[in-house]
Amino acid sequence: MQKAELRKKYKSMRAVLSELDIEEQSLAIANKLIVLPIWDNTYFHVFLPIVEQKEVNTEFILHILAGKDKEILVSKSDFDTKKMSHYLLTDATKIQKNDYNIPEPIDGIEVPTSRIEVVFVPLLSFDKYGNRVGYGKGFYDRFLSECKPETIKIGVSFFEAEEFISDVFEGDIKLNYCVSPNTIYSF
Repeated sequence: MQKAELRKKYKSMRAVLSELDIEEQSLAIANKLIVLPIWDNTYFHVFLPIVEQKEVNTEFILHILAGKDKEILVSKSDFDTKKMSHYLLTDATKIQKNDYNIPEPIDGIEVPTSRIEVVFVPLLSFDKYGNRVGYGKGFYDRFLSECKPETIKIGVSFFEAEEFISDVFEGDIKLNYCVSPNTIYSF
């Protein structure tokens, strides 16, 4: 399938998820992450979910990271440049939704992309080859292309992999893993 078709399909699949479905499946995803070989790293980037889009609730991932004393980074999007800046998440960090309902830090300690070792990536869909479909604005592809090649990219999804995304572009950045409530995919 093509990305546009997949966006439509998975947005409608998400639309029928209840709050309880989202909480239970998000917890199952977080529990699966524990077995991945990523915990020797220090700097972890986590997206804060857009509740209105019924994204995976990353609160459970944040608890795991905090419990393991990891440095947690969250992003702020610049819609003029289509780039993201990354900030250390601390007890003092103030979060506010932007015009697109994306929770973002108001300010804080900015951390360069070169420090990031693991990125949890939001997505709508992905395939068995590690390709992902996002919302189509390219923020994460730009961000991931700025990361070091060894940065571990982990998608999280309520749904299982599609067989094949037919219109993958050269600039699309592949995932290393994708975790659903039932499966860990390794690419």
